[in-house]
Amino acid sequence: MQIKEHLQITGTALKGWLTAQAYDALAVGLLWLVGLLVLGVPLAPLWALLGALFQFIPVIGTVLALVGPVTAAAISGELESMLYVVILYVLIAAIDGLLLQPYMIKRTVRVPIWASILTPLMLGIFLNVWGILLSIPLLAVIYAYRAHYRGRSS
Repeated sequence: MQIKEHLQITGTALKGWLTAQAYDALAVGLLWLVGLLVLGVPLAPLWALLGALFQFIPVIGTVLALVGPVTAAAISGELESMLYVVILYVLIAAIDGLLLQPYMIKRTVRVPIWASILTPLMLGIFLNVWGILLSIPLLAVIYAYRAHYRGRSS
């Protein structure tokens, strides 16, 4: 196999991963928008847009997405509203991590859902933040090569 073929397989896999990230960010942004509008948080569309954009920042992006809505809820004067925003954040993080992201990865780069849930956990244990950051793009590349070699042998 030549370098050009390796670059093509890897590039296609990483493009699929980035596409999955974009769809995931869009879905998370919509979840933020609906949730914040229901809660009546000021500037909800802005916070939802930032929440979607922060999805592209691994590990800390989801936490950064929480800062604006919590601050807006606090400034609006309702401490109860702050608590509801935190609960919304927990729900969105759980839905995203356990359902949306694995589904998007499965649809775009053909990584099984179980692998896209377990691999970040396992690599996170052994390699800390780097394991979490690299796990899904690495899985995308591994499964792209797997598909390539299976296609060659058929």
